[in-house]
Amino acid sequence: MASKVTSAVMRKGLRVLGVAIRAEKAVFTAAVLASALYGVMTVASAWALGWATEHVVLASFRQGGVGGGALALGATLIVGVSVLKAFGVAGRRYFAGVMQYRMQAASRRGVTRQYLRLPLAWHHRHPTGQLLSNASSDAEAAWAPLAPLPMAVGVVVMLVTAAVSMVLTDPVLALVGFLIFPAIAVLNLVYQRRLSPLATRAQQLRAEVSEIAHESFDGALVVKTLGREDEETARFRARAGELRDANVAVGRVRGLFDPLLEALPTLGVLAVLLIGSMRLESGAVTPGTLVEVAYLFTLLSWPIRALGWVLAELPRAVVGYERVQAVLSATGSMAHGHAELRGEAPARLEIRGLRYAYGDAEVLHGVDLTVEPGRTVALVGPTGSGKSTLAQTFVRLVDPAEGAVLIDGTDLREAARGEVSAAVALVPQQTFLFDDTVRGNVTLGLPVTDEEVREALRLAQADGFVGALPDGLDTRLGERGASLSGGQRQRLALARALVRHPRLLVLDDATSSVDPQVEAKILYGLRDAARASTVVVVAYRMATIALADEVVYLEHGRVVDRGPHEELIGRCEGYRNLVTAYEREEAEREALDEAGTGTPGAATGAVTEETEEEEVRA
Repeated sequence: MASKVTSAVMRKGLRVLGVAIRAEKAVFTAAVLASALYGVMTVASAWALGWATEHVVLASFRQGGVGGGALALGATLIVGVSVLKAFGVAGRRYFAGVMQYRMQAASRRGVTRQYLRLPLAWHHRHPTGQLLSNASSDAEAAWAPLAPLPMAVGVVVMLVTAAVSMVLTDPVLALVGFLIFPAIAVLNLVYQRRLSPLATRAQQLRAEVSEIAHESFDGALVVKTLGREDEETARFRARAGELRDANVAVGRVRGLFDPLLEALPTLGVLAVLLIGSMRLESGAVTPGTLVEVAYLFTLLSWPIRALGWVLAELPRAVVGYERVQAVLSATGSMAHGHAELRGEAPARLEIRGLRYAYGDAEVLHGVDLTVEPGRTVALVGPTGSGKSTLAQTFVRLVDPAEGAVLIDGTDLREAARGEVSAAVALVPQQTFLFDDTVRGNVTLGLPVTDEEVREALRLAQADGFVGALPDGLDTRLGERGASLSGGQRQRLALARALVRHPRLLVLDDATSSVDPQVEAKILYGLRDAARASTVVVVAYRMATIALADEVVYLEHGRVVDRGPHEELIGRCEGYRNLVTAYEREEAEREALDEAGTGTPGAATGAVTEETEEEEVRA
């Protein structure tokens, strides 16, 4: 069983190397040629050393001295061979590095592009830590054998050249030395069988440690507020300990076998010297021949070690390559058509028989809905009714299993790449700000003027606190906008959408951290904007619902009723109960605020609380 696993890893590893060789033919050829030059010159150095021993060193003993010509020739041979060998080493290392880093960069770019192509549903099924590992450590591990590969291929030339040279120099000594090769082959086979499963496990644990670390960092607020630091530390420590033990096990195997692989050629040298000294006494060989053969055999340890380095990296490379290929071969990329959605006027949104499921759990059941241009519609429903999922289909973060989402009569699946994001903008409840300036976070690279940025900030009611920041639009916000309040972050996210002048604006509870007065100004401002949008709001607060032209009430993934707020209150029991619960919750909150301050104006104070907080932060 172990031999089957080892041979399978070997075959897969050779296929991985073949992919790299085909991708970088010219660079690989240059690296191998440089390595071959090194190998030939290394063998030539043995010949040069043997010639110098015979014609310079021994000649000086026999004759009491040598001529300047012989001495100069010997020195020229040794120096010339050394210079050429140095060129071979430099070329081999340079081109091997170029090949390795190019393949790693290509894998990282391919993985990143695939992440952007794959739909949101695919990302939901894969932990972020695993995705980070695919693009970093897996891409690195997949091409790790490329560093020693050109040397291993090139020194095969050295191995063959050295073997032929030994046979031509003295067949008997060559045969004695070659007896060590079967032992080396068996040792390498045992080495791979022991190392392969350990290296595979270590690479898998690297990804798992990355996943745990990312979860802990991303959920730092939850971990700290619930006092789970010790538990998270223990969870990370346990998996990191497993990774440590796996790496130690790999190091232990390498520490055992590497000295043995280096010792066997040394034993061969001793055997050659022992038999060679006997043949030297009998006159069968000259001292120069014995030195040449012994030196040639010492050179054989380099090809063996180089091949061992490649073989040792293959198991880890196979794991990394397969994990990268799992991403690159993932299906589910969204297809695009050629239709255009761009325009100036507000969009008309139409939903026809839309169904969507997470796995086997269907969350939207045959939804039909039409939103006329320029209207503001509130999507209202209890938790789990499918509001956010429905909003995601409007911007084509997910495609429906059945039915269609149409903008001005065009199915979003028929739109050309980039058309949906140009016509539709989504502002989610959980906003994300980059460690960049205010301007950078609003534009995200969009070529717009500062006047357009300021107009978007004004519509989002963010111009006040941005103007009070130390450097205005040039103020850096820190990681995730940590220097801002929740409401300020939401308003910057809204400005980010508005600066793109979307024809359809989808707000998924995007003003939940903004006080009702500011929220009302935002919604009224959107209606009065020079380029108005059709607005769909996923609403939870009465203040938001009351500002909408129409309310669509959902339950269990179906549109139960729709119409003005006043009409739904009277005829839809589910909507009435939900809205009554919202009103009761807001009344209780205001009562608690009044009780806490003991002043009649406490409710008003609660409304303006965030404005005061913004002034303090500014």
